[in-house]
Amino acid sequence: MTMCHLQSATAMLCCLLGAWSSAATLDDWRTRVVYQVLTDRFSRAHGSTHGECNFVDGRYCGGSWKGISERLDYIEGMGFDAVWISPVVAQLTASTGDGESYTGYWAQDLYALNPSFGTEDDLRDLIQNIHDRGMYIMLDLVVNHMGYAGAGSDVDYSIFNPFNDRKYFHDYCRVDGDNNQTNIEKCWLGDDIVALADLRTEDDDVREMFGDWISSVVANYSIDGLRLDTTVNVEPEFFESFVKSAGVFATGETMDGDNSLICQWAETIGSILNYAIYYPLTRTFSSPTGSINDLVSTIYTTRHNCLDPTAYGLFSENHDVERFAEMTEDMAQAKNIITYTIMGDGIPIIYQGQEQHMAGGTVQNLNRAPLWSTAYNTDAELYKHISTLTKARHHFVRNSGNYTTYISDVIYQDYHTFATRKGYAGGQAIIVFNNNGAHTDDFEVYITKHDFEPGTNLTEILTCTDLSVNRTGYITVPMGQGLPKVIYPKKQLKDSGLCGQASPSSIATAVPTAHSTTINGHPTLVATTTDAEPSGTSSGKTSHTRLALGTASQVRLSPGIPVTVTVLSILAASLGAALMW
Repeated sequence: MTMCHLQSATAMLCCLLGAWSSAATLDDWRTRVVYQVLTDRFSRAHGSTHGECNFVDGRYCGGSWKGISERLDYIEGMGFDAVWISPVVAQLTASTGDGESYTGYWAQDLYALNPSFGTEDDLRDLIQNIHDRGMYIMLDLVVNHMGYAGAGSDVDYSIFNPFNDRKYFHDYCRVDGDNNQTNIEKCWLGDDIVALADLRTEDDDVREMFGDWISSVVANYSIDGLRLDTTVNVEPEFFESFVKSAGVFATGETMDGDNSLICQWAETIGSILNYAIYYPLTRTFSSPTGSINDLVSTIYTTRHNCLDPTAYGLFSENHDVERFAEMTEDMAQAKNIITYTIMGDGIPIIYQGQEQHMAGGTVQNLNRAPLWSTAYNTDAELYKHISTLTKARHHFVRNSGNYTTYISDVIYQDYHTFATRKGYAGGQAIIVFNNNGAHTDDFEVYITKHDFEPGTNLTEILTCTDLSVNRTGYITVPMGQGLPKVIYPKKQLKDSGLCGQASPSSIATAVPTAHSTTINGHPTLVATTTDAEPSGTSSGKTSHTRLALGTASQVRLSPGIPVTVTVLSILAASLGAALMW
């Protein structure tokens, strides 16, 4: 039992944060595999697949928070334990020549929700359902701009909340594409149909208003992590105070392949989406003529120029780029790039529809077609491939707590093939990639520098093939049909659920939940509790009780009034916490 006699809200905050576990950290997120949901295009409520969906013209199609809730089995079935959803705030409501605000990046009121996605109860239910499965929720948001239907030279700033005055915005000028960083940060995106009014994020009052807002969002909705849009258009220094106010992990979109540039934002945010790797990754695997050396070279320059690539979001598709199946229909090449995405250094992110091998370019929003057109096929080849890879990654992480922070070594390379080693001795994985495609002759590669002892028995996880290290230290890896290989010590596969091994039944995963109170009329984070969730199959989950702590309906604090807090820890079939005022 912990007693806190408090004279201020600040003291209360410090006490409670000490009494319970902290919010999801970078180390927590490194262990996760993220599924990106474009809310409007993922699932309609009640399984509806009928009705108009004019996605080519950028119109709303009816996807909703309730629809996501109803399809969580589909996501969890692939082994994902984190879900990234579109921005939730109220948007520009007009139907324009540029389409509608279905992506969520044309915000007008930060303190209201987007009714096109559902009600507040729908959003809360979704987040609760995600947490009940031991999964994290990642919220997408924009701090660079607000959306206005019209030209940037004639904006009615009074419609924005809370930035309802011209003083909060840069003078109108257009980002000109000349890669001048001052122009990129202080001029406007958008066009004369939808202007994206550029906020003065360098100003103290704007930073304070954003800090107040994000702290209330995280506290009110128990958010575990953030994805920050268009961060390269905002000065890096802004994010130091913003992320501190959020109090949770954040990663930023830096849509540029220059790692010497984009890694500046990683220093203040803590993480970025790794576009430096994305560009050579897709070039390499989309064709047999793709340069393995180009990718390997970028892996090493990113390691040199950036603080910690294992902290970055690793992806091969998203809603802003051409789908990989548009670049190549070859299923073996798709399996290779997905294998790198899940097994490479960083936090893996798979974009909805990638598991269904959906095609589509950025022209006419074809990369944002609704997922319900695939009927959520759980027998799809890539759905199963992803399921195996995530199961393997989760097992590697459980076996070695520092697996995710080990920076991969490239231990073999030729014109079409390369192999990496990730993990410390005894729990290392060897992953072999090639870009030949499915219609290629069989061949073998001979791997050294793997750090296994001669005679070590190994298993290739994707085919459940037995391999071994010969007496001279070589691993002979048969390569057929252009497929990747994931190799792991056979004796370390116990309780993995892979290749005939039993699945783990009761391995606990920490699920943080934020709790808030109202201080001076503002929701304020006061504590985070952590429930233990088993990470095995859904049928193996134990029940747990989560009690809301210090919510606005329970308590309001007045500065200077002593408050006595009693914290009780309850440990039964699962973990919970209760706070009594």
